[in-house]
Amino acid sequence: MSRAFVKEQDDAPEDLPERPVSPHPNFVTARGLRLIDDEIEALRRAQAQAQHGGDKAALARTARDLRYWMQRRTSAQPVNPPHKAEAVAFATRVTIQREDGRKLAYAITGEDEADPAKGTIAYVSPMARALLGKRVGEFAEAPGGEVEILKLEPVGPEG
Repeated sequence: MSRAFVKEQDDAPEDLPERPVSPHPNFVTARGLRLIDDEIEALRRAQAQAQHGGDKAALARTARDLRYWMQRRTSAQPVNPPHKAEAVAFATRVTIQREDGRKLAYAITGEDEADPAKGTIAYVSPMARALLGKRVGEFAEAPGGEVEILKLEPVGPEG
């Protein structure tokens, strides 16, 4: 077997599976839409660098990721926060208190911008589903036990 043939196979792009797309409506906040646009722009730059450098594996990855984010951009349904948050809904920040006294705040957002460690949860997450529709002073059976809704406010443009 020729060494050139082996090298050619080593340089072949990875056979990457497509990124799974959620079956749920792609609701986004204004911040979420900006994050999608930023991701697309970063991927376009990375793809240009990979093309310039002849990096076939990076080209395959960026092309796959660009397809995902372009689909998410096309399907994005921007949702404005409510003027006054009267019940937990998409684009609201809810402060809860757990049975052990801990207080936590979550912004209910789209799937792609959700980051529980940073206080954002997807509207389809178990926690968000338990809280949706609840008002200040009401209780919800959430993952980890019962919680009380302490405060509601619309999500600002920064998330």
